[in-house]
Amino acid sequence: MGTFAVAVFLLIVTPGPGVLSTAGVGAGFGFARGATYVGGLCLGNALVGVLVASGVAASLMATPWLRYAFMVASTGYLLWLALRIAMAGAHTAFHPALHAPRALDGVLLQLINPKAYAVNTVLFSGFAFMPEALLAETLIKFVVINAIWLPLHFAWLYAGVALKRLALSANKQRWINRAMALCLAAVAALSLMSFAAAPQVG
Repeated sequence: MGTFAVAVFLLIVTPGPGVLSTAGVGAGFGFARGATYVGGLCLGNALVGVLVASGVAASLMATPWLRYAFMVASTGYLLWLALRIAMAGAHTAFHPALHAPRALDGVLLQLINPKAYAVNTVLFSGFAFMPEALLAETLIKFVVINAIWLPLHFAWLYAGVALKRLALSANKQRWINRAMALCLAAVAALSLMSFAAAPQVG
């Protein structure tokens, strides 16, 4: 199980839509609203884990039009979230019509987050440490994943909040938000390129 825990840490700590958007929300909107968003991400990740562990995700992705629809929705949503972070402005002086991402936004992001599916597939299909009790192993994996997932995401949230608290000039704060948004947009572009290059089934 130790190897599994190390794999969870390494797969989650690497930048992806979840952690990048968490840092961006923290920098643009503060800790309280960011924590709500992280709660949604956690629930969404758990749902993805259930879809992967049950085999439902693999069955759905075997349908070509669903795979295309998933990638279009995923890329579009990531770019939309990147735009919201980029437009968050300086400190709390963002446009009043631009509300902070909510828990539901976090759930939706994970449900269409390619990295969430890839990571959960690796974790649940490999690293067998209780092959004689698959259900118990799956439940233990869920516990271990969340025990590592939550602290890491709150660390990224705190990093974003710390940037917000540095009392940077309004212009620097705007550029930090834009840089985070650009990283998120780059992840969306890389996901799209990876999908286009992958062999098509069906």
